[in-house]
Amino acid sequence: MSIKQEDSGSLQPEMTSKLSASTLPPPEKPSAIQTRSKVVAAFWAVILFLGFPIWWKTTSIYRAELPIQEMLDWAGGKSCRPVFPLEIRFETPSLPDVEAQQLLRITQHTLDDLNEFTAHHLRLKLAEDEAEQTTQKADTALTVRLQAQGDLTGPRSELRTDTTMLDIFYPPSQIPPPSSPNSPLASFIAAELQHLFSEEKAIMSHILSNNAIGNYAVSTPNSLAHQISPQLAESITKRLRRSMKYAETYHLAFSLFTPGPAPSSWDIESAVQGYISPIVQALSPISNFTVDTQVQLYATFSPTTPVPEYDETQGVWTLKEENLSAFINAAEWPLNPSIGSGPTINFILYVPAPSQSPLLVQESKATSWIIPQWGGVFILNPPLSTTDGSAQSNPPHLPRDALRAPFLTFSHQLLSLLGTPSTPPSLPFRLQTLIRIRAATVLLSASSTMGSLARLTESLPSIPIPATVASSVATTLSHLSSSCESLQNGQFQAALASARVAEAEAERSFFEKSMVGQMYFPDEHKVAVYLPLLGPIGVPLVLGLLKEVKRVVTGWKARRQGVVS
Repeated sequence: MSIKQEDSGSLQPEMTSKLSASTLPPPEKPSAIQTRSKVVAAFWAVILFLGFPIWWKTTSIYRAELPIQEMLDWAGGKSCRPVFPLEIRFETPSLPDVEAQQLLRITQHTLDDLNEFTAHHLRLKLAEDEAEQTTQKADTALTVRLQAQGDLTGPRSELRTDTTMLDIFYPPSQIPPPSSPNSPLASFIAAELQHLFSEEKAIMSHILSNNAIGNYAVSTPNSLAHQISPQLAESITKRLRRSMKYAETYHLAFSLFTPGPAPSSWDIESAVQGYISPIVQALSPISNFTVDTQVQLYATFSPTTPVPEYDETQGVWTLKEENLSAFINAAEWPLNPSIGSGPTINFILYVPAPSQSPLLVQESKATSWIIPQWGGVFILNPPLSTTDGSAQSNPPHLPRDALRAPFLTFSHQLLSLLGTPSTPPSLPFRLQTLIRIRAATVLLSASSTMGSLARLTESLPSIPIPATVASSVATTLSHLSSSCESLQNGQFQAALASARVAEAEAERSFFEKSMVGQMYFPDEHKVAVYLPLLGPIGVPLVLGLLKEVKRVVTGWKARRQGVVS
């Protein structure tokens, strides 16, 4: 029994070793190891040298090179500081050249002493000197014609309303002698010029001082601020708030609204040609205009609009000023929306019902008002006609004579909505001022857009920058330089033309569709796209690579220990 126990105990370890040896896989052949290593290496070679380059090429974002620093310099006011050298042309037919030059020199010196805003200054030139100038001829802001009159005791001035001509009438005794350092006539002329350009200077100062773009934000000198009256400052602020933003094209929409069946027609073509077309033609260097018209019958007030009240003392119907903002029934009146790329300026001619005529504004007794940044309204109260003995009705047709007052008002409202200064009375003079104002605002706007685009491309490196954007930026910078150079040379129409092109190209580059589409594509979306695709493929490849690296490291350590021993 004991012998059997010893035999069974000695056989058990031997059986266990044989059983474990039979369950282990056979040792891997060197050829199989080499084959597996080659397979892993082949997969990784395809991924690194073929798959990754193809993926990089097909998914990379093209970013054209932009002159970022130059764009930021324009936005910061380092490339150009707007200046407005206005050339005043003097005609002195009755003065010798020596006396004319002396008077001009004293007047220029007086103007320089009065001017506290260096960005806007007047340059006086004789007509004879201007005739000799062949290149870089500046725009003439004003022509001053000196005329001697023996019956005058002091000088007087007269600005023509249809031209940019200022007539100065003076007694011959006030011509300064060659050795005189001052002259009452020169002081009078300088004061008149300062008065004519005071509103323009205040507007330019307001635009530059309120432009928060780096060095463009120049502060208004205290002396200049004291020269601007509170009434003028308030008027400028009010006008800039209600004026439309500059656009290359405006759409003018003239609408006739009446709550009844009449009037159903009007001489709109004749009225537009007579009262609006001359203004539009004069504004053509600044913007383009299109005109649309419509007639809407049975156009009632909104149910929420307070009804007009009858004033028994004056026998008129009145609207309160506080209710004028709700006068337009935008929900039911078919007003023209913005067409294309330009804004629409609406002009409403409203003919009230005979039962509510005449209709006036209660506080001011006016029949027209401006809706800021939208358009204007005119209430026309035509003479009523009696048809059947008792009932009164509006005329079925509005002739051109009846439209004269409304369309003259619309022309003034149009100028106000476009930001035209209110003084002086000469319309050509005010339009020249508007050209200079628009040149400044458009130049600053295009420069600001360039800075915004530069900061956008730097803050979002994942958005594409197509070649068209780079081309638009180059065009913008080129025209900005041309506009700035034209401003410095006093060529304001050329400056505005270049600034308009720069503004259009800047807007086109900033709102490029391909850029906007990628602007809000976060990295989390990329992870959500790639992880389900690369996860099942990447895990086996990474594990196989790690296994091969571990095998190579283990073999290297074993060989090193063998060499040491």
